[in-house]
Amino acid sequence: MSEKKVVVYGASGYTGRLICEYLREYHVPFVAAGRSQDKLESAMATNVAGIETADYEIRTVDHDVESLAELFDGASVVCNTVGPFSTLGPVVVEAALKAGVHYTDTTGEQDWLIDCDENWGAKFAEKGLLLSPGIAQMYTTGEIAAQLCLEKPGLDTLDIAVFWGGSPTIASTETILVNAASSAAHYLAQNAYVAWDPGQGLVPLVVPGQHDLALSLPWGGTSHPVWFKRDPRVANCKAQGGVFNAALMNGVPQIVAGALEATKDMNDADKAAALTATARQVMDQMPPRENPRVNKSLDSVHASGPLGRAHCVIHGNSNYKQTGLMQAYAAYSLLQQPPRRAGFASGCQAFGHHELLGVLRTFGLVSPPVLTTQD
Repeated sequence: MSEKKVVVYGASGYTGRLICEYLREYHVPFVAAGRSQDKLESAMATNVAGIETADYEIRTVDHDVESLAELFDGASVVCNTVGPFSTLGPVVVEAALKAGVHYTDTTGEQDWLIDCDENWGAKFAEKGLLLSPGIAQMYTTGEIAAQLCLEKPGLDTLDIAVFWGGSPTIASTETILVNAASSAAHYLAQNAYVAWDPGQGLVPLVVPGQHDLALSLPWGGTSHPVWFKRDPRVANCKAQGGVFNAALMNGVPQIVAGALEATKDMNDADKAAALTATARQVMDQMPPRENPRVNKSLDSVHASGPLGRAHCVIHGNSNYKQTGLMQAYAAYSLLQQPPRRAGFASGCQAFGHHELLGVLRTFGLVSPPVLTTQD
């Protein structure tokens, strides 16, 4: 049990470090938790800017419900960065519910969001607790753009594109492969989940602000169709995205297809080990700290209805910093007031899209949204 109210689980990872960094900016004491004392000490000492002025403690913990619930006892919020979430997340969510703490994570695994919504959301709501998976740049910044479009009444269809510069981390690469191997990607059509064609391949998209087309994938279906399934304004939602690097994007379908073929007859344990090994062949080292001139982000949402249109574009930088900041702000906000919605909810549904946009703008991570509408 700790007197500190925020636990960052997976604090030694790339995103976990950034959450700790921004918790420091908000003057929020925190527990940096994980399985390795050495990795946690090294990460805090060398990878978290300004750590000498942070109020924190390091705690190691086993990945089981009892151990995590004991760690969470006395806290108010856990920010979970330990994935793949579809396999490792249930233990953390169960521990959070048992300890009575709010839960957020950085996932984009659509099957995990659906699991949270259908199997855990009501249980968290009964206790007045927030269950908010997927608070991250690749999902929440695009959701902000979608919510701005939906301020115009009469729109029921969302077409979402998310792109970023740079490469995914080791953990993100592994999550992509595990998710592709274990579940289908879905979009929302007339309030029902519909599976993307797995053989669709890369799709070129027009990207605002540049002449070149960008290559996209459904990217596991993303969080958006799950979040908007319970929004009465929205009947249809598709999301696609990728990195600006065309060479890297061209290689993704081949890497995923090869991994799936190589592991199709393996048991779960062997498959997980093989996918982890494949992920490390793609990305085997921690990326450098983000450079805003290189690590750019772009979120574009076309919203339409029978008699109207809206389009919102948000240009930004440093997508992992955006993720770390929004996670830290979520914890900071939950320490002071209840979420707007208890149970399963997106970042915007829990904290407000204007509020989250203001946070990103305050720290210089996104430009003012460009919003156009027509009747």
